[in-house]
Amino acid sequence: MENLELNSLLAEIDDLKKRLDVLRPLDNESISEALAVEYTYESNRIEGNTLTLRETDLVIHKGLTVAGKSMREHLEAINHYEAVLFLRELVQQATPLTESLVKQLHAIVLHSIDREKAGLYRSVPVSISGSRHIPPQPWQVPSLMEDCFRFYEEQRQVLHPVILAAEMHERIVTIHPFVDGNGRTVRLVMNLILLQHGYPIANIPGETESRLAYYHALEIGGDKEEFHRLIAGYVLASARQGLKVVGDAQ
Repeated sequence: MENLELNSLLAEIDDLKKRLDVLRPLDNESISEALAVEYTYESNRIEGNTLTLRETDLVIHKGLTVAGKSMREHLEAINHYEAVLFLRELVQQATPLTESLVKQLHAIVLHSIDREKAGLYRSVPVSISGSRHIPPQPWQVPSLMEDCFRFYEEQRQVLHPVILAAEMHERIVTIHPFVDGNGRTVRLVMNLILLQHGYPIANIPGETESRLAYYHALEIGGDKEEFHRLIAGYVLASARQGLKVVGDAQ
């Protein structure tokens, strides 16, 4: 049973969501673009990308090359932004989340970075630097992903959407189905679930303290509640920001 603190977070999120729903639709392209760039910047920063927010925006919208930054970092910015646009299309078209869709998102994330592995489950064992978690053997990945989506189908009408999104994030990242790009991909999956249910994106900051708290919550295998609280906290922060932005725009 989720504790009182988590239930309180979910209740506040739902209250803010109701207020946002009344104010929607907010058809403001500049706001949408700013949020997409900010999410791209933070998600990439978690994985070690050193582009600043301003540089990320220039790479995406102006096609500029930033001196001293690798080609991979440029591609990570472009690809993740394209993946966010793809999320919006999926939500507009009411496309259901499937295992195949996870592979599609991964293919976008690694586009032109690693063509041989983009969109494909790993065929080799992997280890995660700085983590005690040992991902399953590659031959286990397909069946574990099937189990993961069996859980999703069974629970998607049962669990609170924020908990469902956090659970799918935790389950997929634990499987670590890809050689590279797992973090970005699972955060996109998590946010697709949130967007499909009308909730704002959970944008996890990439600065050191937040990144360490995020990794720590994931590392606690048996205590999923801490990770649920962490994600709920970021959804709440996004909802509050959304209300402020809508208020300012009006």
